[in-house]
Amino acid sequence: MSEVNFDITASDKAGRYEQFLEQVKPCIEGETYEVSLLANVSAALKEVFGFFWVGFYLVRDSQLILGPFQGSMACSIIKYGKGVCGTAWKENLTQVVPDVEQFPGHIACSSLSRSEIVVPLSVDGEVKGVLDIDSDQLATFDDTDKLYLEQLVSMIVNTLYV
Repeated sequence: MSEVNFDITASDKAGRYEQFLEQVKPCIEGETYEVSLLANVSAALKEVFGFFWVGFYLVRDSQLILGPFQGSMACSIIKYGKGVCGTAWKENLTQVVPDVEQFPGHIACSSLSRSEIVVPLSVDGEVKGVLDIDSDQLATFDDTDKLYLEQLVSMIVNTLYV
């Protein structure tokens, strides 16, 4: 991926995501190295949206292993079905959590995390990993985030795994 300066001018959330996807698409397409692609996407999301923590967990040996991320230190291993990430993996569904303290079995990798969204990277029903984004504010994520982050994950999956 060559150097990219994101020029995001939209003031509404949907507009910001649309501009982001348009600008990040050429950085994703054709990238064959999983770690490089995921690291750059993490950095771009953190840079553009200012999220507290952005990263990927990858399915390895029947558990989620910490992959490329931007933010403070994180949990290294997450078991199947545990916490928000493990639940997204088990259910193969995006999890939007307005208050992580209200999520049964939430794993507190950082006490500063208040809300979270986790999107599975799925190919033909098999989850390869998850995109995990945390906010230090309550109720940061909504259906708009879900819609556009699922589109982003689809671009990643189609590049790396299909």
